[in-house]
Amino acid sequence: MLLNVRRAMSSIRVIDVKSDTVTTPTKAMREAMMNAEVGDDVYGEDPTVNKLQRVVASLFGKEAGLFVPTGTMGNLVSIMAHCNERGCEILLGDQSHINLFEQGGLAQIAGVHPQQIRNNPDGTLDMEELESKIRKEVDDHFPTTKLICIENTHNVLGGRVLPPSYMKQVADLARKYNLKVHLDGARILNAAAALKVAPIELTKYVDSVSMCLSKGLGAPVGSVVTGTDTFISLARRMRKALGGGMRQAGILAAAGLYALEHIQPLIHLDHKRAEKIATSLSTLRFIGVELKPVESNMVYFTTSHPELDAPKLAGKLEEVREIGGKQVSVKVLVEGERLLRIVLHHLICDEDCDCVVEKLKLALED
Repeated sequence: MLLNVRRAMSSIRVIDVKSDTVTTPTKAMREAMMNAEVGDDVYGEDPTVNKLQRVVASLFGKEAGLFVPTGTMGNLVSIMAHCNERGCEILLGDQSHINLFEQGGLAQIAGVHPQQIRNNPDGTLDMEELESKIRKEVDDHFPTTKLICIENTHNVLGGRVLPPSYMKQVADLARKYNLKVHLDGARILNAAAALKVAPIELTKYVDSVSMCLSKGLGAPVGSVVTGTDTFISLARRMRKALGGGMRQAGILAAAGLYALEHIQPLIHLDHKRAEKIATSLSTLRFIGVELKPVESNMVYFTTSHPELDAPKLAGKLEEVREIGGKQVSVKVLVEGERLLRIVLHHLICDEDCDCVVEKLKLALED
């Protein structure tokens, strides 16, 4: 009986598109991790970590890099390194990941004051408001503006891609007032792929970048922060204070190196599949999706079905149903009462995309 249950479960195709963080290492990636040369990274002696840091720093045109456990830590150590005195303030988007989904760590832990700027629907910051919020004179009553944070691609606003011209515009404004710019580039390689430019064309305007290895790149763990040698020295100290110093971390860094070599060149395929799904969803009754914002690997869509709000529709999609002779379950992310999200990654193929659409059709027809 138990054996039959296990066989039945193993025959179910689970298509998990709620995030690109759900990927598991491929066999080749696991082999790279198993064979990694390691040392003690807290002492700077892990050769695989050191190589990863050099590779990513070079990719972004920066002097040095720092491997950290998570993207949240990457952003936090960057903010702490830039704002390393009391009474500092940063300017960031009201819909940014740092503002919404990182537990207010910049205030809670770093003691930095956040000043929110309105995000436009395309992920950019309103430039007039941004400049108006910069504290241009020293006043004992106010915090001191030190840093501007931007996000590319922009998660909450649909994976929107910010072009080099905008990155330069923010950088020029920052230089005018002697400020630094930090890029939350969790999916910066998606942005580069979407624009068909080298990553350095987006990162050359900013002072620091935090890039996730565990999102579109498909590695299991980690992010890399890049910047000047002096900045990375400060960020390393902050990483240690936050408990982010890892020892034989080359096992994890090896997955990142593998992903950069073998998975990064495939990122554009995730974008094509996202566009394909969005196009198909736009033809379905009760489903609303804007095609124009589908610029990278994310598809946000709404349900107007009178009996299926977002949680109920997600539940229907997760139910096992037969699609093309296969037992299929689809996992999407509920983002609101009527809003859902699909994120494509390298483990999703064209057939999976077709199954997602067919599963949604069945759910709406029941």
